[in-house]
Amino acid sequence: MLEFIRSHQRIMQMVLLLLIFPSFAFFGLESYTRMGDRENAVAKVGGQAITQPEVEAAQRQQMDRFKQMFGDQVDPKMLDTPEARDGILQNLIAQKALAVQASRAKLAVSDQSLQQTIMGIPGLVGPDGKFDSERYKALLAMQGMTPAMYEARLRQDLALQQLNGSIQSTAFVPKTVATRISDINAQEREVQALEIKAADYAGKVNVTDEMLKSWYDKHATQFEIPEQIKADYVVLSLDALASQISVSDADIKSYYEQNRKRYVNEEQRRASHILIPSAKSASAADKSAAKAKAESLLAQLRKNPGDFAKLAKENSQDPGSAEKGGDLGFFGPGMMVKPFEEAASKLKQGEISGVVESDFGYHIIQLTGVKPAETRPLEEVKGEIAADIKKQLAAKKFTELAESFSNAVYEQADSLKPAADKLKLPIASVSGLTRVPNPALPPTAPFNNPKFLKSLFSDEAIKNKHNTEAVEVAPSTLIAGHVTEYKPITKKPFEEVKAAVREQVVQEESMQLAKKDGEAKLAALKAKPDTAGFGEAKMVSRGKNNGLPKDAFDAVMKAEATKLPQVVGAELPGQGYGIYRVNKVVQPATVDAARRQTEQQQIANLVAQEEMLSFVDVLKQKAKVEIIKKPAAAKTGAQGEGGDEKK
Repeated sequence: MLEFIRSHQRIMQMVLLLLIFPSFAFFGLESYTRMGDRENAVAKVGGQAITQPEVEAAQRQQMDRFKQMFGDQVDPKMLDTPEARDGILQNLIAQKALAVQASRAKLAVSDQSLQQTIMGIPGLVGPDGKFDSERYKALLAMQGMTPAMYEARLRQDLALQQLNGSIQSTAFVPKTVATRISDINAQEREVQALEIKAADYAGKVNVTDEMLKSWYDKHATQFEIPEQIKADYVVLSLDALASQISVSDADIKSYYEQNRKRYVNEEQRRASHILIPSAKSASAADKSAAKAKAESLLAQLRKNPGDFAKLAKENSQDPGSAEKGGDLGFFGPGMMVKPFEEAASKLKQGEISGVVESDFGYHIIQLTGVKPAETRPLEEVKGEIAADIKKQLAAKKFTELAESFSNAVYEQADSLKPAADKLKLPIASVSGLTRVPNPALPPTAPFNNPKFLKSLFSDEAIKNKHNTEAVEVAPSTLIAGHVTEYKPITKKPFEEVKAAVREQVVQEESMQLAKKDGEAKLAALKAKPDTAGFGEAKMVSRGKNNGLPKDAFDAVMKAEATKLPQVVGAELPGQGYGIYRVNKVVQPATVDAARRQTEQQQIANLVAQEEMLSFVDVLKQKAKVEIIKKPAAAKTGAQGEGGDEKK
C-alpha cells in the first residue's frame, strides 16, 4: 500500500460511508427514512429527524455487509461500541445532507434508468431474457417492502449517485505529483540489521516476590475467570414445530399432483465442440480469419465426421474440453450461451452444426447424446414432499404461536415449564455460558447468540430469577432461557499463576535492558559510525519488507535519505531492540508502466474521495446539523426490548 494512502486515515470515513450509501445491495435493504416516533430522534438535519431505530437499522445493515465480505468470523460487537454508533450516525447525517442537496439541485432519474438498474439485479432475469416480476415481488416482500417502496428508494439512491459522481469527477491530481508518489513507492533501500535480543538479558534480571505481586495486581484482569451461567432454555423454531407435524400419504399424493411440474427433469443434451476464439473487441480482420479457420475445419468434418475428436484436440482452444476431444458432457437449458444452446437444440444425435458464433468466438458443435425429459416418480420424491409440506405448515404455525410463546415465558416468569408444556416444546440445559459467544461452539447454536446471552446476564434473569424475554436469534427462531446457576467473576490465586507471572516480568525487564543498551549503542553509532556487528545487506521497499518487523520497517522507510548512511533504531515488541543501517537508496532502472498507471488511478481516487468528504462537511454545515443525544446500544429481544447492559 502506498505511504500516501497510509497517511490518509480520513479515507476510512469514506469507506464506511460507501458501505451504507448509496444502497444498491438488494438484500438487507432497509428504508433509511422510517417515519418513527420523533421522541426517538438522536439528530436533526435540515429539520429532518434521524431516529434511534434508523441508527439500529443502519447498524444491522452494515454488519450484514461486513459478513458478506468477511464471513461469519466478524464480531457483531465491533459495531456496537459508542465510537461505531457515532460513526454510523455521522454517516446517516451525511446521507440526509446529500439528499437535501440532491433535492435542491432537482436531480432526477428517468424511468428507463430505473428499469435498467432493476433489470440488472442478479437472479431476476431468466435464461429466456424475461424479467421475473413474481420473484421480484417475493424478494421485496421478504424485506417487508413493496415494489413502490423499493423503487422510490432506488430512485433516490440513483439521484444521489449523480451528485456523488459529479463531485468526485472534479478531482484533479497533477501528473508530477502522482509520478513523485509512485517513485517513492517504487524506491528500494539497502539495509543492514543489528539486533539486540531481549532473551540474552534474561539471566541479568533480578526478580523479587514484590515485583511479581505488583505485576499480578496491575494485570488482575488477565487472571479473571469470567462470570458463568447454567441455564435452561426452550426454542420455538420451524424445526421444532415441523417435528410435531405428521403428513399423510394422501396429502403427499395431492401435493405431488398439484405440483407435478416441479418434479420434471428437463431434457439434457450432450455435445462436443471445436472453439476458434474471437473476442468482441477483435478487429474485423481477426474475426474474419477466425471464422475462415472454423469454416475450413467444418469442411473437413463434412467429409470425415469421425475425425471430430481428433480435430478438436488439435484445433479447439477451449482448455476445458479440447483434451477430451471437445466433449462438454450433458447440459440442461440455460447452461450454455444462447447461440450455442439454440444450435445444439436443433441437432439430432450424431449431427454436426454449421459455424455458430457466440461471445466466445466460433463453434462447431456435434450432438453426442440426449436424455429425454422425465417426471420423477412419486416414491422417489415422497420424502422431499413431506419435508416441504412440514416446512410450510410449520411456518404457518410459527406465525400463529410466536406471540403465544412470548406471552407465556413473560407471564409465568418463574419457570419455562408452562410455556414448554403449552407448546409441546422440550426444555434443554446448557452450562458454562459467558457474556460473549463461545467461538468453539457453532454460531448457529441459539444459546450462543449475543442477544440471548445479553438477556441471560440481565438483572431480571440473574437477580430476580425470571425467564428472559423471547429473543429472536435467527429468522423464525425464538429462544427463552431461565438461569439455574450463576457464578460471579473470580480471580485465579496468585500462587496458582506465579510461574506465568514470573515469565512475563522477566520478559518485560529483559526488554527494558535490551532497549536501554540498544538506544545507547544507537547513540554511539550516530556519533561514530561503525559497521561491526551488522548483518548482511538486503533490499527493502514499500512493496516488499523482506522480513523486517513492522516497527523496524517503518523506521527504515522514514530515515532521512539525503545523507547516507543513516542509522535508526526500533523497539521490537517481545524480541528486543533493533538498529538498522540504511546504506543507499535505489530507484529502479525500468518503470513498470502498468503498475504506475494503477497507482496513479489510486491516488486520483483518494483525492476524489477527499473532495467528496470535504463537500459533505460543507453540506452538514449548511444543513445546520443538531446532535440531540448519543445513539443508544441496539436493543435485543423478539419485541425489541433487551436486558440490562453490563455495568
